[in-house]
Amino acid sequence: MNKKIIIAIDGYSSTGKSTVARQLAKRLGYIYVDTGAMYRAVTLYAMQHNYIGPDHFDKDALEKCLPLIHIRFEVSSTTGLAEVLLNDVNVEKQIRTLEVSRLVSPVAAVSKVRKKLVEQQQLMGIDKGIVMDGRDIGTVVFPDAELKLFMTATAKDRAERRYKELVDRGENVTYEDVLKNVVNRDHIDSTRKDSPLRKAANAIQIDNSNLTLDEQFHQILGIAQKAIMQVN
Repeated sequence: MNKKIIIAIDGYSSTGKSTVARQLAKRLGYIYVDTGAMYRAVTLYAMQHNYIGPDHFDKDALEKCLPLIHIRFEVSSTTGLAEVLLNDVNVEKQIRTLEVSRLVSPVAAVSKVRKKLVEQQQLMGIDKGIVMDGRDIGTVVFPDAELKLFMTATAKDRAERRYKELVDRGENVTYEDVLKNVVNRDHIDSTRKDSPLRKAANAIQIDNSNLTLDEQFHQILGIAQKAIMQVN
């Protein structure tokens, strides 16, 4: 029996981290955890309680309410995919909107928010056999992960993918707004003081600007299978 490993996938927004991580976990029989969804859920909670908006952010109020925020994943009987529950309410659709995307980076930069979620994420990986994607998985959450990947693509390519995804879901957005959001998130994620987005020294970089989803998956699957074989 193959020994199970931890696969950490980091990278910029809209690089398809969640898609390939989900595919990889399914193929390997591993557990998939979308940490970005956890930060989006906290952001949605802050929005619902008016702690954050386009022109304000009451960080202190959010920090005081962190003990009241409970996030878990539940597999959908319809899609077979893990969906996010915020205080036992399925919020999978709400957290994927551009409105949440605009506000998630400031929330994710709050040290107390990161501490709370990182602790949960580390507990999820105790038994290994997990694929986790986010911004600091290979650098902070699992610095000893057996396989670390760092995904990147041009801002233009990422914005085009994200725009199509939102339009297909019926969102009323413009490409210009999506591109602006991608660039802004890159800046906030890369320059925040607590756990900034950066490539781990031993991470394998995947630039998928010119890769199809199928090409990307098979390239990463090959890398993962090789890493699993090396630990046996």
